[in-house]
This record gives sequence, C-alpha cells and structure tokens, in this order.
Amino acid sequence: MRRQRPPAPSGGRGTTWWEGSRADMEAQAAAPAGGFTSVVSRRRRRKRRAGGEEPAEAPMDTAGPRPSKRPAFPPVSAEALGIGKGELRKIPVPANRYTPLKENWMKIFTPIVEHLQLQIRFNLKTRNVEIKTCQETKDLSALTKAADFVKAFILGFQVEDALALIRLDDLFLESFEVTDVKPLKGDHLSRAIGRIAGKGGKTKFTIENVTRTRIVLADQKIHILGSFQNIKMARTAICNLILGSPPSKVYGNIRAVASRAAERF
Repeated sequence: MRRQRPPAPSGGRGTTWWEGSRADMEAQAAAPAGGFTSVVSRRRRRKRRAGGEEPAEAPMDTAGPRPSKRPAFPPVSAEALGIGKGELRKIPVPANRYTPLKENWMKIFTPIVEHLQLQIRFNLKTRNVEIKTCQETKDLSALTKAADFVKAFILGFQVEDALALIRLDDLFLESFEVTDVKPLKGDHLSRAIGRIAGKGGKTKFTIENVTRTRIVLADQKIHILGSFQNIKMARTAICNLILGSPPSKVYGNIRAVASRAAERF
C-alpha cells in the first residue's frame, strides 16, 4: 500500500505540516514575545565594537577606596572573658622531683606571682602544684604560660631554660618515648639510649647546640624544648640515632639542615 500524505490545512496556501511548523519557529525567533530578548554571542559583540556599531563598555572605576581585608575589632578586656573568676590549673609532681622543687621554689614562685600576677601553691595532700588566677591577672595567656613553665621544670629542665616559656611565645614542649620510634627491648633499648646521650653526654649536647633546643633524657622518655622548626630538627636527629645511624652521619645531617635554615631566615 502507498502511504498517503496528510491533508493540507483548510484555507490559505496549501503547505505541508513540517513546512508550517518551520515557518512558525522562524516567526517566533524573529519577533520576541513575552519580553524575552535574543542573546548576541560574544563574537558578534566583538565584531560590532570593532566596526563601531556598538559603543565599548565604560571602564570600571577602581580609584575609589577599597575595603580593608581585616575587620577592626576592639580588644576584649580580661573581665569580659571571665579572667579573674578563679581558673585553676593542677600540675602533678612525681616523687623524684620533690627535692628539686623545694630547692628552686623561690625561682619558680617569683616570676609567676610578680610578673604574671597569679597565685601558686604546692598542695601536700594531693601533691600537685596549683596555679590560680586572681583579680590582678591581666594577661589572657598568663595561666597557660605558668602551667607550661612548671610542667617543664617537673619534666627535668633547668629553671633558667624553662623560664623562656614565659618570656617567649613561640616555644613549645614535645615528649615521646624511644619505643614509639622502634620497639626495642633489653640491651638493644639501653644501647639506643646510650647512642642518644653519647660519651659524657657529648651527642646530646651537640644536638642541643646545633638545633638550639634543650633535651631531657629520662629513662625511655625524651623531652624537647624549643621552637617548632628546631624541635623538628632535633627530633629527626634523635630518631635517626634510635634507628641505628652512626653519630657522625647524624652530625653532618643536622649541621646541613641548620645551615640551610639559617640562610633562609
């Protein structure tokens, strides 16, 4: 059977249905309806601007004052943050540090009370050093500095070295154990601790002087006091000694890293 074409619409010119739909689409595109406007591509805009048909856009006005990136907030007073309402920090004292604490008590007591305006006492029942804020406390970070200072002394640092935690802001304490780096036991553990200390403490003193840190060896525990970058250098050197590197190789590595850091800064 032959397919028959659909009948032409009644009235007017006889056109097929696809020709009629195409004509309707062209008419809708030519005449915007409903408030929509035809979009001109960027390439046509450039051609019109080059030919002078369309005026170029006015340049943006950037000469005006720019808003500052950092908002300006007034400093918050200590009273608004609740400083002076009796915040308390407790630092436990092991038995082997009672005598050093008693002998150096005035060296610890003086900077905390006179400079940081805090209250401090040693509780004989709980065997804790208790530090408390009072109405005279003005610095927001005084309590944290004092707690770090006492904690550093309890860990085994000298009072003069621990006092730097109060005077400087970019000093930190880091502690780890030998077995955290490598699980050693018996004589192997003793030899690793001996490699870190060296003969007469020579290796430990060399690492301290090159990296500008202070190191305390307390059995398996290692405590490092210094800035973030210096602690990283000292920790790397100590880990290499624990893993079995000879001290001469470790000396060369930390001296090279320290010289690069000095050139950078």
